[in-house]
Amino acid sequence: MLRPIVHRTPIITSETTNRIVGKNVYFKMENQQKTGAFKFRGATFKLMQLSKQERNKGVITASAGNHAQGVAYAAAKLGIKATIFMAEKTPSAKVQATKNYGAEIVLTGESFQEAYDASLKRQMQTGAVYIHPFDDYDVMAGQGTIAMEMLKQEDRLDTILVPIGGGGLISGIAVAAKYVNRNIKIIGVQAEGASAMYDSFYKGKDVRLQSVNTIAEGIAVKQPGKRTLPIIREYVDDILTVTDEEIASAIVYMLERNKTLMEGAGAAAIAALFAHHQHIKSRHLGVVVSGGNMDISTMAKIQHMAERLHHPA
Repeated sequence: MLRPIVHRTPIITSETTNRIVGKNVYFKMENQQKTGAFKFRGATFKLMQLSKQERNKGVITASAGNHAQGVAYAAAKLGIKATIFMAEKTPSAKVQATKNYGAEIVLTGESFQEAYDASLKRQMQTGAVYIHPFDDYDVMAGQGTIAMEMLKQEDRLDTILVPIGGGGLISGIAVAAKYVNRNIKIIGVQAEGASAMYDSFYKGKDVRLQSVNTIAEGIAVKQPGKRTLPIIREYVDDILTVTDEEIASAIVYMLERNKTLMEGAGAAAIAALFAHHQHIKSRHLGVVVSGGNMDISTMAKIQHMAERLHHPA
């Protein structure tokens, strides 16, 4: 259904990685998706479900960046007006890219939460359709197409490692993958400095963090989605956390070894692969590289952080 608009991204393997972790690893390169991240899938699927009347009202959202670009580009493709609220300190490359897709941008607030609150106010005034970055079943279903593709590209997968922010990506992947193969294991990964889903999953109650602090701004979410958390409790087998140093190290590793650029959120699952591989029982392991929209000006900081941790290789 998404085929003419959304890329079917490649899966890559790396002998070096396989040797280090003692498993066959398959990287799903969503950093090569249009707009540079998986978010384009969920946005496109959601917008395709709208009635003509809803399309005419336009769409509105708030985003840390990748969802913004996904919605802006999907809206442009389908001829829908998009308004996107972003926090004031969103990297300028992400703001510019979103503008280039033709969306109206409103920069407001300290964090995603404030931009989100402001976008809800505007939505009530205008009646535009709200496109939530993760807490929406159509958005989750769109992200789930990643699992369908992965299992077509490599049908031996027994485990998939997936980064988690609000939980839209892993919800979609877990439901889709288990629909195809009930026995497949789905393992989520959060940054230690933004571990709301990890805490909620293990404490059995919805944990809202006061603040988040991680280089992986794409998964820096303070509280789990109301719709994603129950799905994750039901379909996800385990959640791990990784440090910013481990994320930085994974970014540098993939750049050096596989000549591929990932953003912090996109590197989280690979960081977990290196940090936790002894505890992950898998012969054929899929790893979702969720995005590549890195603000290049942060590269020196990332290299420095990676050096503080011994290289995985």
